[in-house]
Amino acid sequence: MTRRGAGLALLAVLAGAGCALLEEEPDPSQLVCSSDDECGVDEVCFPDGCGDPGRDIVVEVVPNPQERRNAQDFRVEGLRPEQNLELFAPGAVAGRVMRATSLPAEDGGVAMRPYSEPLHLRATGESLLLPGVVRQYDAALVPINGAWALPVGTGGYTVTLTADDVEVPPVRGTSHVEPGATVPLDMVLPAADTLARLSGKVERQAGVLVDASLEIQALDSDLTALSQRVPVTRGTGAFTIVIPGEAARRTALLLRVTATGTAPWVPQKTFTVDPRAPLTEPLTLGDYGTPVRVTGRVVGLDGRPVAGATVSLQGEVGGGGTFRGPLATTGAEGRFTADTLPSAPGGTLSLVVVPPPGATSGLTVQSVEVPRTGATLPDVLCPDRRIVQGALLLPDTTNPAPGVRVVAEPVGQVPGWPRPPAGGEALGTTDNLGAFKLRLDPAVYRVDFVPTENLPRVSRTVTVLPGEDDTPQVLATFPLQKGRTVSGRVTEGDADAGTSHVVPYASIRFYRVVTLEGRPTTVLLSQAVSDQQGRYTALMPVR
Repeated sequence: MTRRGAGLALLAVLAGAGCALLEEEPDPSQLVCSSDDECGVDEVCFPDGCGDPGRDIVVEVVPNPQERRNAQDFRVEGLRPEQNLELFAPGAVAGRVMRATSLPAEDGGVAMRPYSEPLHLRATGESLLLPGVVRQYDAALVPINGAWALPVGTGGYTVTLTADDVEVPPVRGTSHVEPGATVPLDMVLPAADTLARLSGKVERQAGVLVDASLEIQALDSDLTALSQRVPVTRGTGAFTIVIPGEAARRTALLLRVTATGTAPWVPQKTFTVDPRAPLTEPLTLGDYGTPVRVTGRVVGLDGRPVAGATVSLQGEVGGGGTFRGPLATTGAEGRFTADTLPSAPGGTLSLVVVPPPGATSGLTVQSVEVPRTGATLPDVLCPDRRIVQGALLLPDTTNPAPGVRVVAEPVGQVPGWPRPPAGGEALGTTDNLGAFKLRLDPAVYRVDFVPTENLPRVSRTVTVLPGEDDTPQVLATFPLQKGRTVSGRVTEGDADAGTSHVVPYASIRFYRVVTLEGRPTTVLLSQAVSDQQGRYTALMPVR
């Protein structure tokens, strides 16, 4: 097996046969393929067209799924019935962190000294083989004579080093980690005499301080951190942040003030400042008011109350900052009580209502004016969720496929609508005629079809658009695929050196990488977990 690395499985998007979400019977010219019968010998119909189900496979193996350490990805050029998976030793990013000094070095540069104070490391990145599969690893440690190591899975990463000393700005580096590799990455913290201090004051308005715990941070125009988050002195509003000398010579940077604590009734506000000049004027959050109460009732198009819906208010408040209030939940009569800051004078807040999964009523976003006395809103009317329906056939392409579990999970948003919250998957099961029906909010979904028989899973992407009409969106009828069993053992170490051992309870996922709408996309074909002896069995599509 050829082995290269990278990626943490976040969401597998798409898989299976057929290709389109259609309002009516599809025009065959619009489809790459609609069934295996349209493909050549030994090929099956994938979302990007016909292909050999034993080729172009990438497998992700995670030895410890809870921690997701040592995730490794491999290309499988020819999938065999007995497919052993041999893992390399855990990968890592490792190096030394040095602190520059003001002293000259013998080579004409700047002298360095090892940095051995507490720090935090974060590696964020994406698989090299699985587009869109992301991974993140964190560690808090104290370098030994400047040396550090961060265990990671395979992938391409940006590594951010943040010292516990808030007067040391964060530094970053990039790294590509192949399976079993320890990739060197040395980082240099700037010398203390090259840093710049930016001091100022945060106030509410007209000399009145903010009676809350605040933090402030300097950001680049792309919101990359230029400084650490430092506390604002509560009794005086004073702050001092430390930024690199290069940042202090820019014409502008951003300062973001954020409240901390369990119930910070203070908006977040971002200021643009010129770091070359002293901050003689305070950063003023403005008159954003005090918490007020908003009450109302959520009903569906049929006039019935919607129970169990989450309600939140968010948007711009007085002074120009933004605020997101805590979630409220509707009771049995559809009534809710939500606390928030008032909307900006002449402005509105966004009222976001998300009914529970399975409800006929769907997500709604409405603009509401919230005065400083609070508000009792008229009934909030939720539109019905769009019906997405279709039918499945057995691999014989003739008989219906009953009892297939259908799961729709949001993986993207449509313009103008918030993405439905994670964990709000819609569930269904095909009936005796193979038909299924789901009610979905506007979003992009991965719809998984999981048969109870010895057949592989199939998936679709469905884009549900908002609209006033109640016309169902129909997914073209398609057959499930035949399945074949792929088994093997997961091991780690060098078998020739006698150091190999089995890996129990590892997560194994088989993917196919396809191009859809001009973008490379991962297609989850099968997943399994190894047993106590490291053995696994996966069900893969076959012609």
